[in-house]
Amino acid sequence: MKFSELGLVPELLKSVESMGFEEATPIQEQTIPLALEGLDVIGQAQTGTGKTAAFGLPMLQKIDTSKQVIQGLVIAPTRELAIQTQEELYRLGREKRVSVQVVYGGADIGRQIRALKNKPHIVVGTPGRLLDHIRRKTLRLSEIQTLVLDEADEMLNMGFLDDIEAIISETSADRQTLLFSATMPPSIKRIGVQFMQKPEHVQIKASHMQANLIDQYFVKCKDFEKFDNMTRLFDVQSPELAIVFGRTKRRVDELSKGLELRGYRAEGIHGDLTQKKRMSVLKDFKSGNLDILVATDVAARGLDITGVTHVYNYDIPQDPESYVHRIGRTGRAGKEGMSVTFVTPNEMDYLRTIEKLTGKEMSPLRPPSDEEALRGQMKTAVDEISRLVKETDATKYSRAVEFLMEEFSAEELAAAFVKSQAKDSTDVPVKITPERPLPSRNKKRNYNKSGGGYKGGRSSDRRSSGERGGSRSRSHEGGKNRSGGKRRDDRKRDDRSGSGYKGQNKGQNKGKKPGFTIRNND
Repeated sequence: MKFSELGLVPELLKSVESMGFEEATPIQEQTIPLALEGLDVIGQAQTGTGKTAAFGLPMLQKIDTSKQVIQGLVIAPTRELAIQTQEELYRLGREKRVSVQVVYGGADIGRQIRALKNKPHIVVGTPGRLLDHIRRKTLRLSEIQTLVLDEADEMLNMGFLDDIEAIISETSADRQTLLFSATMPPSIKRIGVQFMQKPEHVQIKASHMQANLIDQYFVKCKDFEKFDNMTRLFDVQSPELAIVFGRTKRRVDELSKGLELRGYRAEGIHGDLTQKKRMSVLKDFKSGNLDILVATDVAARGLDITGVTHVYNYDIPQDPESYVHRIGRTGRAGKEGMSVTFVTPNEMDYLRTIEKLTGKEMSPLRPPSDEEALRGQMKTAVDEISRLVKETDATKYSRAVEFLMEEFSAEELAAAFVKSQAKDSTDVPVKITPERPLPSRNKKRNYNKSGGGYKGGRSSDRRSSGERGGSRSRSHEGGKNRSGGKRRDDRKRDDRSGSGYKGQNKGQNKGKKPGFTIRNND
């Protein structure tokens, strides 16, 4: 279905057209008409399916630009996703002149306060920083017409339930609520019951979106063998556009530098980079100036990256849900993709848990030998030389060619040309600092199916960089929550699937029977 058939105003259609979009994705096609009717919607779809436009376009359509008040609020789990969402909403609302502001932890709060004084129409933020602004009275939500909970399952996994409840309690009971989640555990359904008015449930099945389009492999090897095995795979597979995922920021920095040393066009991205640097790296990657993006899990959610042909999991993720989001960067728009996961012998139990979650076994892959890698390098070099020959005007270089032909044979010249175009990575030793292996899951590390993660397992990147810690860095950290109890960031995941939630939203659902309309896109 084309966007012009969805009932959007001309200004939004113009913005959509300028961004190069014509056909709506399944989640957009089913969600936008319902949201335009003013209904509450729960959208279930994996990352990379166009969820931002699915909730953004209806929210933007409702904005009255003559009123300088905050009318839309988007809550996102990480600062990277918040930034990405703000940028896309800005582009979608540009023709309508809708102002959008992002707030997140780890950034200058004074600058954010000044920006909020300008009364943007939409605010996008992480839970901790939003609550901080509310308590400082620099953010008032009484005029909110549309509330969006993006990546709701991830926010619950990160322990943001109390913050979300506190934020929602500041909004009007007659607002429209749109909730988007990759998975639908009982805890998400209870949010729908408590904070939404008979929400419609739009479900886009993952198997139809990506699982059948992605060839999934694993390479079993020791940690110190991973880098050489991976670069040999690059030489053999010749990925057009690849993402390499590492577990920590140090890992990402070392991998990107090592790949550059071996002649690959690669650069890293993680939570410690400035926003300007992150955007610069992503721009180079999208434009083709980089072939390989090395990233922590922060890049797995929300980043608008298309055309990725290969995903390499240099480190297997501790949370199996993260694996789904990682490989979701490829196999998009009906195109096939490939994922390769490097796993050490003592981490095989994590791989089996991932297979149970996805319902698909990974195929073992033997690392290429040095000889096979060399053949791959030669093929790439020959292809590049063939392209150069076709594009070169030989007459411009006739004198130099005549001189060289007098000095060397054709075979010597051709061999030198091939060598100049081929990467001989074996000449460049690269050492990657070993990471501590994941703890054995046999030691009370049970996968919690209802919560979508391992008990106690959190990404070290979020914990240390601000994707999680930054968005929660505020005056009450470690203090009291709204109900007076001590905050417990290390609460058991199973607690979220208990009997209910505290703090009903102004009694808006009292006496009402919740209802769901399930809309499956098979």
